[in-house]
Amino acid sequence: MPSIFSKIAAGEIPCHKVAESDEFFAFLDINPIADGHTLVIPKKEIDYIFELDDDLLGRMMIFAKTVARALEKAIPCKRIGIAVIGLEVPHAHIHLVPIRKISDLSFEKPKLKKTQEELAQTAMLIREEMKK
Repeated sequence: MPSIFSKIAAGEIPCHKVAESDEFFAFLDINPIADGHTLVIPKKEIDYIFELDDDLLGRMMIFAKTVARALEKAIPCKRIGIAVIGLEVPHAHIHLVPIRKISDLSFEKPKLKKTQEELAQTAMLIREEMKK
């Protein structure tokens, strides 16, 4: 059975897409810990990030870097924090989170309540930066 992330990448479940390539997909987290919190996934469904072959993992990190560069221009922040947790969805993924301080990357803090319109606007800002 496909993961929720596979269904999102296939267009079966709506999302706020940020970027896409033949191998990878980036979209906003619907329960973000910060404005612009983005998830990067391989389209190939593999449960655990360290089960990706080395070449695919390397290309995924390069794709994530491209998204992170656009994200840091679109959302005011000091850095883009990166987290790989891998417990919540059985599909390898990277969290890209705009941060100003270390505690901004805490997944134990309350999630932000964003409207669909706010998420759409944020995704658009990031996509615009991706074009530059």
